[in-house]
Amino acid sequence: MLNLTTRLCWVLVKKEGYIAIWQKPVNNTCYLSCGAGVTPPFCNSEDDPDNVWYMDLKACITRIEENGYGANLAPWPARLQTPPDRLQTIQIDSYIARKELFVAESKYWKEIISNYVNALHWKQIGLRNVLDMKAGFGGFAAALAELKVDCWVLNVIPVSGPNTLPVIYDRGLLGVMHDWCEPFDTYPRSYDLLHAAGLFSIERKRCNMTTMMLEMDRILRPGGRVYIRDTINVMSELQEIGNAMRWHTS
Repeated sequence: MLNLTTRLCWVLVKKEGYIAIWQKPVNNTCYLSCGAGVTPPFCNSEDDPDNVWYMDLKACITRIEENGYGANLAPWPARLQTPPDRLQTIQIDSYIARKELFVAESKYWKEIISNYVNALHWKQIGLRNVLDMKAGFGGFAAALAELKVDCWVLNVIPVSGPNTLPVIYDRGLLGVMHDWCEPFDTYPRSYDLLHAAGLFSIERKRCNMTTMMLEMDRILRPGGRVYIRDTINVMSELQEIGNAMRWHTS
């Protein structure tokens, strides 16, 4: 491990017994000083480090952004609400103003999140593990953090839409990509709350909604909640499925 981490330019911060802590460098200076022939090498310049779905692992080091998008992040907690530069790398329709879309999403969730907390009796029942199934830019999780709700949120970016995961990370939030037509890679009974805003109306063309609901049931803890916002037609169909699964629907 010491040999490998040294070649990765990680710094050994502390070692005690069987526990060791390393720190990744903040720039490419150490990498560049290693010289030619040292493994692992830098990744190719045409490799996209944000392309993470169904990609083979490569034994190479991705250069740390020192200029341009991803290089300048606001300090915490300001970065939670600051539109990051990597917004400009998101592949969405060019006529949409990305920063305006980011700000609008954040404002939307900040305005209604207190209603969520009250309606779900959040503090009384202790919803700690939360899964946002269609997270967008992470506005739902950011609003919960600003309200100081005692929970952690895993933001899921569906592969059927734009990859906004870089923005999630630059805000200081947790996130993964996933195809909701497939099983979600988590232990059963993991989450207290599943949040799905506008997910089913998009995925119903690709996925079986009953199968999606059954997968949600698998990863939801007994007594857990599911909060879904969608079109009236979709909600009517989902309520039928929920009743058949013996969920208490409202």
